[in-house]
Order: sequence, then C-alpha cells, then structure tokens
Amino acid sequence: MIRFATVVCGSLLLAACGGGAEPKRPQSTPAPLDRPAANAPTARPALSSKGLEAVMGKDMGSLVRLFGPPRLDVIEVQGRKLQFSGRACILDAYLYPDGKNGAEIVTHVDARRSDGAEVDRAQCVNALSAR
Repeated sequence: MIRFATVVCGSLLLAACGGGAEPKRPQSTPAPLDRPAANAPTARPALSSKGLEAVMGKDMGSLVRLFGPPRLDVIEVQGRKLQFSGRACILDAYLYPDGKNGAEIVTHVDARRSDGAEVDRAQCVNALSAR
C-alpha cells in the first residue's frame, strides 16, 4: 500500500511539472509582396529648406538676435540644440561644427505646435521672428 501511494504521489508530481501543451496561437497570413500592407506608414515628403534662409547656416548669436534668448539650450557631444518658442510654434535648431573653422552653425531645424503636431518650418521661423 505504501508503495502504491508513493507511485501515485510521484506520478502526480511529475504531471504537475509537465506544464501541459502550449495553447495554439492563431496563424496570420503575411501580406503579398506585390502590394503594400494596408496600415503601412506613408512616406514623409523630403524637407525643403526653402524659406529657412534666415536660420540655416547661422550661428547661435544670429539666432539670439533673430528670436531672442532660447527657451532651451542643450549642449551635446558633437553639437548643440537650441529651442525657441512662441504662441504659434516651437522651433528646434540643431547646430554642429561646420568643418571650416569649427564654429557651430544651424544644419537642421524642426518645428511643431505645443501639442506636438508638425507645422511648416518656414512659417514657424517667420512667426517667431515677427514677435
């Protein structure tokens, strides 16, 4: 009888450790390669620098004269990010060494509203410089 109880208990313990079979996951069919998936992100248009002549290639002093003191000044390993804000938009200007004399100049700008929605960069520059 003790031997029977030992076998039953051992079997129950082994059964508990087995974990059972994994539940089957539904199989999804991949989208055909000849057409894009329905929820594929749309390509962003190339950013033009038209209308950004007032900031592109300028140094920090020029930006401060144009917009006033920056709201944010982040010094990075390779460059600097200046943020200017107004009622119309927030403008981030990225300055990196130009390679000639090492002076940091604006190489890229981003613009957005305070809620994060993108706005036209040139319009943002005009709105911030008009204040």
